[in-house]
Amino acid sequence: MPRRPQLAAALTLLLAVLEGAVVGAASAQLPAVDLAALRAHAAFLADDRLEGRETGSAGYEIAALYAATRFEQYGLAPGAGAGYLQPVRFVETRPAGVRFAFASTGARADAPAGAVEGSLTELEDFVVTGSLTAPRSQVAAPVVFAGYGIDAPGLGLTDYEGLDVAGKVVLVLSGAPASFPNDQRAHFSSRRQKAEEAEKRGAVGLLTVRDRIDEKRTPWERVVAYAARPRTSWIAPDGAIQDAFPGLAFAATLSRPGAERLLAAAGLALEPLLDAAERLDFRRGELPLSVDLTCDNRIDEVASPNVAALLPGSDPALAAEHVVVTAHLDHVGIGRPVDGDAIHNGFFDNALGSAIVLEAARLLAAAPERPRRSVLFLLVAGEERGLLGADFFVHHPTVPAVSIVANVNVDMPLLLASLADLVAFGAEHSTLGAAAEAAARAQGFALIPDPMPEEVVFVRSDQYPFVRRGIPAIYLTAGSGTLGGGDAQARASLDFLARHYHRPSDELALGADWDSVARFTATEADLVRRIADTPERPRWHPGDFFGETFGAVGAR
Repeated sequence: MPRRPQLAAALTLLLAVLEGAVVGAASAQLPAVDLAALRAHAAFLADDRLEGRETGSAGYEIAALYAATRFEQYGLAPGAGAGYLQPVRFVETRPAGVRFAFASTGARADAPAGAVEGSLTELEDFVVTGSLTAPRSQVAAPVVFAGYGIDAPGLGLTDYEGLDVAGKVVLVLSGAPASFPNDQRAHFSSRRQKAEEAEKRGAVGLLTVRDRIDEKRTPWERVVAYAARPRTSWIAPDGAIQDAFPGLAFAATLSRPGAERLLAAAGLALEPLLDAAERLDFRRGELPLSVDLTCDNRIDEVASPNVAALLPGSDPALAAEHVVVTAHLDHVGIGRPVDGDAIHNGFFDNALGSAIVLEAARLLAAAPERPRRSVLFLLVAGEERGLLGADFFVHHPTVPAVSIVANVNVDMPLLLASLADLVAFGAEHSTLGAAAEAAARAQGFALIPDPMPEEVVFVRSDQYPFVRRGIPAIYLTAGSGTLGGGDAQARASLDFLARHYHRPSDELALGADWDSVARFTATEADLVRRIADTPERPRWHPGDFFGETFGAVGAR
């Protein structure tokens, strides 16, 4: 826990109100945005004294209490039973010692003559995540190459067809074929999906070779930095661990040098394999290769609450239904110092997003008429650990699961210049897109298509657990256009992603365009209002991939 002077300073900062002006109303039905309060929320949540709000930390606890008191101040009811905090327990594992050896077996005619043995070095050649349930993971098994590790017969790819992987280690490529439509590529690229496919076929380990898209997107140094954070999952009230994949003793990702060394022992070269992957003409099957990996696991348990507040609906019939508004309250805490600064403040990611949700809650609560449907405001833990707080909520909701009609998510809105347009991730999948377009237009924003579809953002933030439960969802964020022309917003966004994302420099001093923040907040509140007031329940568009894949989960 923080020392008493630190806590006192944090509580003093909590009460601070920065000078500022009240900005124009979101619509005729909503009050004006209080920009001073909004800025104060974001400044407090991103302050050094909260130490980066990492899940399981005292700084996160302070952030959660702050949010709960604001919701209470605005007159919202507790959204987690008798209180505002929904307890969530997490289990986390870190490798405490790893040995990775390999040997050629000569099982294939094109394998090199004679045995080739060697070992790989952790962090330099690979990063590994061990078991969430076993203190030691140990596997000595042959390796089977399973392409992308995808089973998608509807898209013409069945990587496991004809393969026996039971008791073996599966080697797969990251990502998915470029020929897949964007949504399907995003879904089938996920590590969870690939682990699930491997485990259900009896594999005991998973090795991943990064494809060229992943190599370009994420330098190995950043992969190593991410690996310093523990593998984490949530614990159900009955003690079950979600997505533990107990059949997989380990999952490891190979660096380029590590992949080259391992493949060479099997008589293969990396570049031709990547070429073949792009043409989808690689040869799957058991390799003349075995691996022997032992990983000691340090397993711990931590807890951090989601924060939930309820604005009851005004319509006697529709009030039983809920629109859930989310933002993640956590960030990545304290890491390696950069220029002497080790605190990852997470101002844009996602103190500002959380502040926008707090202000949107105030706007809707203070409106002359409440929305027709009930609105549940949910600030979640564990997003930076894998969307875990949101995933816990959708499996253990604080309102009836069948009553949740939509999710509106706010995450890392890069409001860096005078903004001309917005992006609504998920707009094309459901009827929520029409509401987003109307709300954006009301504040003078254009709504533009996803400018970076290759980043598959729709599956990378807290709306996706809702989608996986069959609930239509939308994620509104800043676009790339600048009012009056020019490329100031686009350049500033690219600079943030290159130099500040998940780094200590993501802090208040970077500066936001506060007029754009106010307009964006008004748009979010207006969007929630429109969804809550529309008589028809939101629905997936006919034939939509996510609706077809997950709609049955949420079938009423």
